[in-house]
Amino acid sequence: MSDPTQGERVAGTGNVAAPLLRVENLVKHVPIKGGLLGRTVDKVHAVDGVSFTLNAGETLGVVGESGCGKSTTGRCILRLIEPTSGEVWFEGKNVTAMAPAALRAMARDMQIIFQDPYASLNPRMTVGAIIGEALTIHQLAKTPREYTERIVGLLETVGLSGDHLQRYPHEFSGGQRQRIGIARALAVSPKLIVCDEAVSALDVSIQAQVINLLEDLQAQHHLTYIFIAHDLSVVEHISDRVAVMYLGRIVEIARAQDLYTRPQHPYTEALLSAVPIPDPRVKRKRVLLQGDVPSPIHPPSGCHFHTRCPIAQPQCSVESPVLKPVGDAGAAGSHWVACHFRG
Repeated sequence: MSDPTQGERVAGTGNVAAPLLRVENLVKHVPIKGGLLGRTVDKVHAVDGVSFTLNAGETLGVVGESGCGKSTTGRCILRLIEPTSGEVWFEGKNVTAMAPAALRAMARDMQIIFQDPYASLNPRMTVGAIIGEALTIHQLAKTPREYTERIVGLLETVGLSGDHLQRYPHEFSGGQRQRIGIARALAVSPKLIVCDEAVSALDVSIQAQVINLLEDLQAQHHLTYIFIAHDLSVVEHISDRVAVMYLGRIVEIARAQDLYTRPQHPYTEALLSAVPIPDPRVKRKRVLLQGDVPSPIHPPSGCHFHTRCPIAQPQCSVESPVLKPVGDAGAAGSHWVACHFRG
């Protein structure tokens, strides 16, 4: 039986392809300080044992409610946030054990597109300086002419004009600013890009344009994406696989088509029931969850979802479920669910 943290078999061979990215039992607990001496009095269980793999050229969608640990997971992978424990392996190298100098070099291969296109760009820098900063840091342009040509090329790649070089971020719309953020991420020719809710702050029509742009760039540059969103409808078309998170844990991970057509975890079913269908003749049964999301400071024992789960049993409150394969699909490592009574 295969494992969701291992690579998939190459068609026609018995070999297992090494994944581009492997995340093993990633944990991030954020300490809470209190008292006169500022001692640690508690901690937030932001990420609580996340494991998955990602193959080159693939897009993994990561979805869940706000506060489930999606963005923290993405930033821990890049070590923008230091993980509490666990390991992140990129092309066979342990990112979590890298010294600062090696991590800086690794930044060329792993980039991020931030959620807020307004806050992520320095308002005092021109667009050319924002995009060109990475070229300077990594010494990727040998002459001023090459420096300018590369920035103009990046702007045109994301659908903007080279004439925008000397403009400032406040002169652009939200969608244009996010394109600038994409150009900045592309400047160092990365292999992996974490899209941290990269379209959630945009209008629906602009979301579609940016997603189409990301798909085109992936095909042209063989990019690999971790596409983080809180809306399952946003990740449906761009993702090859989708991981569903709840209170710091992955509760289901599957190929996109399998997850959307036959979800296994009750939480996934509830999320999908809230996705609108653009056909008034089609009615979808809404699954309403009871209560509020528990605090990540004191998450429930056992299965974190059992306090809201419609099929919860006594076992769920004491025993934490592990990801297990679903039927025949699990034999190929394609569909995994963390539930005692599903799969």
